[in-house]
Amino acid sequence: MENRQPVHCHVVENAARKLIQERGVTLDDIAKIVYDMQEPYNPDLTMEECLDSVDKVLEKREIQHAVLVGIELDKLAEKKQLSEPLQSIVEMDEGLFGVDETIALGSVFGYGSIAVTTFGYLDKEKVGIIRDLDQKKDGRIHTFLDDLLCSIAANASSRLAHRLRDRQERLREEEIKDRDREERIG
Repeated sequence: MENRQPVHCHVVENAARKLIQERGVTLDDIAKIVYDMQEPYNPDLTMEECLDSVDKVLEKREIQHAVLVGIELDKLAEKKQLSEPLQSIVEMDEGLFGVDETIALGSVFGYGSIAVTTFGYLDKEKVGIIRDLDQKKDGRIHTFLDDLLCSIAANASSRLAHRLRDRQERLREEEIKDRDREERIG
């Protein structure tokens, strides 16, 4: 038996990012969804922060693995290389087929309840690039990719929401320290 070494994390991350790009999706496309989800709660939010959050989410191995598996299945379905009836189910993105959501949802749990509820919203409403992929405007199969993008955007949104709260709490703590210092001096 051959002694195989684990695939280096950078190889996996680069492969996942490349696959997303090859499928016609940019990180900016995902960041736009994140911005739309979080801007109502953070009017000072920038696209740069959203893009950074998407980038950080894509550094997570669980996300990368889900992307590799899901996109590979989409590509195999396009080449008609899946066995029946799976080929037909994936090709038509049958409504009762929940494996695509299951793979994507599995990578959401690490980012908490905000990510889970945001994933559900994005999966139902199909906003931005998710809608374009779901409607198969490019003639390709994106049964898994549209849900994976819901997952990435939901995770990036949750990450930003938690960071905003952390920032607010640090500011509040600084205000209290400043007030206490002024009271001691004054």
